Amino acid sequence: MAIIRARVLGFCMGVRRAVELATVQAQKAAQEGSALYTLGKLIHNPQVLADLEKLGITALNQNSYGQIKDKNCCVIIRAHGISPQAEEKLRGIGCKIIDATCPNVKKNQLKTQELSRAGYSLFLAGESAHAEIEGITGYANCAPFCKAVINTRQAGEAAAALHETNSNAKTALIGQTTISEDEYGGIGNEIKKYFPNLEIVNTICAATAERRQALRELLNNADAVIIAGGKESANTRRLLLIAQESGKPCAIVEQVEEIPENFFSYKTVGISAGASTPDSLIDEIETAFK
Repeated sequence: MAIIRARVLGFCMGVRRAVELATVQAQKAAQEGSALYTLGKLIHNPQVLADLEKLGITALNQNSYGQIKDKNCCVIIRAHGISPQAEEKLRGIGCKIIDATCPNVKKNQLKTQELSRAGYSLFLAGESAHAEIEGITGYANCAPFCKAVINTRQAGEAAAALHETNSNAKTALIGQTTISEDEYGGIGNEIKKYFPNLEIVNTICAATAERRQALRELLNNADAVIIAGGKESANTRRLLLIAQESGKPCAIVEQVEEIPENFFSYKTVGISAGASTPDSLIDEIETAFK
């Protein structure tokens, strides 16, 4: 059996930065005997979150400010970012803030704020319940209209609704950094049917696009493909969709035990991984096949 890794896989810059910041801060908190939290999951990977918990970092649910017992504690902002309103609440109760927001996400947040203050009606391409979109929405508080849309149908419905109330609205489209180019382009084209002058902001993360292209190359040389990563990770799930569209056997694997038994019978197995997947999981999967 041959095992082939995608040429690009595993931690992206934003995730690696967030994990490193959290690890360093955990060491400081241990020395000082202070509490350390993240508001929401730092990244979407169960192994990494378990490791951070062992270091003394407690992940709080969004809006769970009541769980913060030590008002002088430190709170790490997750890689997906949070809304400015949530950050203000944390500072208001005396929490020290460590901002681990991915620089690409932060750039999108600030662009959203800029367009919002300029009076643009905003469409956010992504999952409305995803942490990144939730955070970005908070920066659109000055916008006369803001709607998250995940597909062309929702985009068309939202654009039609806005057109009925304000056909001359200045409009802009901002996307979740992990959305695919095809999805983003389709959503933009649908909105343009109602607002031809729509400003489409280039917000797709290059690291995400690189991993998708590397997977497509891998699919040309593998009989089956494992997508390593957390099932809650949007970019990992989209890698799985690409693999499924190829028609080749594929599976998303969070733990080595989840590798389908029949995958051990293929001559060549490829391994791809989401941007929040640690090297340790990729190594364990490769070792299992060998």
